[in-house]
Amino acid sequence: MKAMYRWLWAALLAMALVATQANARAADEDGYDLWLRYRPLTGAAQAALRAHASALVYSGQPSPTAAAALAELRRALAGMLGQAPATGAVAQDGALVLATPASMPALSGMDLKLDALGAEGYLLRSMRLQGRRVTLIAANTDIGLLYGAFAWLRAQDSGAPLANLDQRSAPALQLRLLNHWDNLDRSVERGYAGQSIWNWWELPGIRARRYTDYARANASIGINGTVLNNVNAAPEMLSPAYIAKSAALAAALRPYGIKVYLSVRFSTPLELGATKSADPLDPAVAAWWRAKADEIYRAIPDFGGFLVKANSEGQPGPQDYHRSHADGANMLAAALAPHGGVVMWRAFVYADDKPTDRAKQAYDQFKPEDGHFASNVVVQVKNGPIDFQPREPVHPLFGAMPRTSLMMEVQITKEYLGFATHIAYLGSLYEEVLRSDTHTGPNANDSVAQVLAGQRISGMAGVSNIGSARNWSGSHFDQANWYAYGRLAWDPQASARAIAQEWAAQTFSPDARVAGPIVDMLMMSREAVVDYMTPLGLHHLMGTGHHYGPAPWVADLKRPEWNPVYYHRADHDGIGFDRGASGSDAIAQYAPELARQYADPRTTPEKYLLWFHHLPWTYRMPSGRTLWDELVLRYDSGVAQTRAMQARWSALKPLIDAERYDDVAARLAVQVEEAQWWRDASIAYFQSKSQLPLPPGVKPPPLPLDAYKARSFPFAPGRG
Repeated sequence: MKAMYRWLWAALLAMALVATQANARAADEDGYDLWLRYRPLTGAAQAALRAHASALVYSGQPSPTAAAALAELRRALAGMLGQAPATGAVAQDGALVLATPASMPALSGMDLKLDALGAEGYLLRSMRLQGRRVTLIAANTDIGLLYGAFAWLRAQDSGAPLANLDQRSAPALQLRLLNHWDNLDRSVERGYAGQSIWNWWELPGIRARRYTDYARANASIGINGTVLNNVNAAPEMLSPAYIAKSAALAAALRPYGIKVYLSVRFSTPLELGATKSADPLDPAVAAWWRAKADEIYRAIPDFGGFLVKANSEGQPGPQDYHRSHADGANMLAAALAPHGGVVMWRAFVYADDKPTDRAKQAYDQFKPEDGHFASNVVVQVKNGPIDFQPREPVHPLFGAMPRTSLMMEVQITKEYLGFATHIAYLGSLYEEVLRSDTHTGPNANDSVAQVLAGQRISGMAGVSNIGSARNWSGSHFDQANWYAYGRLAWDPQASARAIAQEWAAQTFSPDARVAGPIVDMLMMSREAVVDYMTPLGLHHLMGTGHHYGPAPWVADLKRPEWNPVYYHRADHDGIGFDRGASGSDAIAQYAPELARQYADPRTTPEKYLLWFHHLPWTYRMPSGRTLWDELVLRYDSGVAQTRAMQARWSALKPLIDAERYDDVAARLAVQVEEAQWWRDASIAYFQSKSQLPLPPGVKPPPLPLDAYKARSFPFAPGRG
């Protein structure tokens, strides 16, 4: 009997321990709050914050933007401290003081050097003001104050010493935009987080709170514009009804410094029956666009401008009338110029009637037009010459058009990187591109970041990964890509690791036991994906249409450049795309120093080797292994890295709320399985070409090649 009581007592203790551990875990979160969570602080952390946020001080009647800054600080401090601080106009010890020269004329005499911050920059400084010890958030404009308020909150969440802050920051790029590939039926092309967040049916009368939260999140990372609709645009987007809907969204976003832009179909006046052609040199066509621009600006006075995809993938454009890209862009630019609007003309062009290497076609079409574009046209160039691959060399147009404004387009949504299922931190991809040396200017190091910042109209555009999913991006970890894009668009010289640290601290916890492993996962994730999908410079091996899963065997599509075999060119003799002088000569589009480096496989970086060279399977790699062995081992490395991410996440279970932990764990389990699938299918296919044995100790694919070929995904998301 005593033994039974002892057993019962032990069982009760164990149950109590489990309950205690469960209660110790954080409350469940669904991810809606993103990195703006503002959870309660306790103990020393709360006391420290109180000492530096005893009150909010602002003089005068705030504008909607200044009011948004004050509201964000009140919301945050109420969440972290349990109550919002008092708001007044007189400084007191420990106060947060928000001021512009207009709201506090005394700033002009303080030698704060605000002029250098421009219209959007901000200053954070711990100082004495009117005899009081305060933290000053100062800017030239109210939007600068809003950015400064978010920067102060970021400093607090990241553990910066609030007692001696001295930060000043201004954006390096003027246009920091999201491109929504959202359709009017709320489907999203290459979107993996549900429907479009824009409920076009309910607009303009019903404006969801989500629009304001979207604006808050974007302003917090410095994004200042959004293209509302798909680059494969519908003519109806410019109808009076949809202009009114767009105006309603503009009103919701305006207090947060976000302008709206529209993607437009080049043939819109023709398709709406207003003109007999879409020829950009037809006076009637130009008159229609001028009238349409006037109509838009009457509804949206701060409208940003047009984004245009023309003469690409079947879209209409000026070349349909034997006109140039500059002819088309300049006609639209003339319509927008009186209002201060810009035309963003995409350089993503290729055609199936051109036998030229697809990687060369954008350069071939746009380089000769350098200097022909109007001053309010900016050519929007993808980060690489193909199409948002897991890894590409930098696009040769960067630095090659000195008389034309260029902005860079990247994907935040993961069309080719496992959708919202696989973890792939794109901050490291953006950093890799931005730091790439173009060797095109007079400086010793003319990085892409420097090229972008030196444009007359400077900017970056990111194809959005945002949808109607409660956590915005489908996967909790995909929020990091949205965050990293915004932070790097503001400061292209920033560190992807430092940004990952900020995001992890704000989104999960500043506790090093949590943030450290999450940052490690992020920083290893993209390289893992590259290794199990497209190692050593391979590219465009994904499944037909949906772009999910391996399909290096596809060879039957209508257009040659849609087929994976076009890119890897594997045969019994070797693998890779020869872009040297003996092949497509795409290397010649790069600056001479880069061209010399890429021309020789021995000096080509391994990560681009098969992008630029077709090499024998027995080619000796720097590791001493053959190319075949190296390729196989890279596939294995990708799977191993994915398992390592899974192990790191598993160890965090006691420290993460159950809802987010379980969701990420489930996605990681799928990613491990699919990394193995990528590895097995790719090795099976390429071994059928090389006819070589696997390296010693490497396991063969468990299924025959035909089994991998048989997989299909007729209802994959993101088809639009």
